[in-house]
Amino acid sequence: MEFRLDSAQVELQQTVARFCADRFPLDAVGAREGVTTDRDAWSAMADLGMFGLLLPDRMGGSGLGPVEGALLFEQLGSHLVPGPVLWTTLAAPLVDGAASGERVVGGVEAREVEHGAVAVEHAADLDVLLVVGDDTVVAHDTTHLAAPVALDPLDPLTPVGRFTDVPTADPTAGRAVGGADAAAELRLLGTVLSAAQLAGTASRALDVARAYALEREQFGVPIGSFQAIKHILADMYLRSSLAQSATYAAAAVAQDPDGDDPGRAAASAKLLAADAAIANAGAAVQVLGGMGFTWDMLPNYLLKRAWVLEAGFGAGDEHALRLGDQVLAAAR
Repeated sequence: MEFRLDSAQVELQQTVARFCADRFPLDAVGAREGVTTDRDAWSAMADLGMFGLLLPDRMGGSGLGPVEGALLFEQLGSHLVPGPVLWTTLAAPLVDGAASGERVVGGVEAREVEHGAVAVEHAADLDVLLVVGDDTVVAHDTTHLAAPVALDPLDPLTPVGRFTDVPTADPTAGRAVGGADAAAELRLLGTVLSAAQLAGTASRALDVARAYALEREQFGVPIGSFQAIKHILADMYLRSSLAQSATYAAAAVAQDPDGDDPGRAAASAKLLAADAAIANAGAAVQVLGGMGFTWDMLPNYLLKRAWVLEAGFGAGDEHALRLGDQVLAAAR
């Protein structure tokens, strides 16, 4: 399989990177804590076609696909871009106004809703909440729900709120916007694109650690010249490269299976990318030493974002068990 990016894909990657660096500078990341979604930035993202990348041209979308989506979301992960960008992108084929940025969309699995209560990322910013079941996707206008109760977030850049009256037991509540096929497609693409975000996070952690190791001096030389630091950086590079390769492969298989198993490829990518993001962010904390663990340093934000992303669209253990079952079934 050819993994070399063509000129259009490289241009897309660079354009998104420049946009993110301009709109979401990492040297001011602390200013984003607990802040609601910037609707001006959201509109600018829509104008670039970010939310419509999975939508065909005939429906007003970008007409691209999972491969370009992986390139885009890798950059979003690298720059810690806030907001429910992933769910809004996944919802674009199902919810009017999502692709254009007019409606901000979040989502949860139906099994997460207990007696109408469910914790949702960026709950206070949402116009629409998608509830994804085994055989249906239901959209709820948040204006018909009670205002969410704010919760303490794990990631300071990812506010969380609890809705208390999501009526999943009432078949007439909400709007059915998709069936079993739409739910399966949403989960598959969500897994691939969340893996891309994690791969971007892993890559950013490596960049931060490497830059610090080249600048920080001890005993008159950069600490990057010490063998122990070299080993840490080498391991970080290996994890990041594996995560990126697996994610690109999963995106390619999702776009054109050609006999491969998209679900297995997506699970492998998510497992490797989550491991890379969490391990690399932790390693960056270690490389930065005495200040690496402090709240206002970038590794802190990268590690907490990695923990949050790892839990979405199937945690690592869930994907590992799924892959193990498949290997065991093949052996039998």
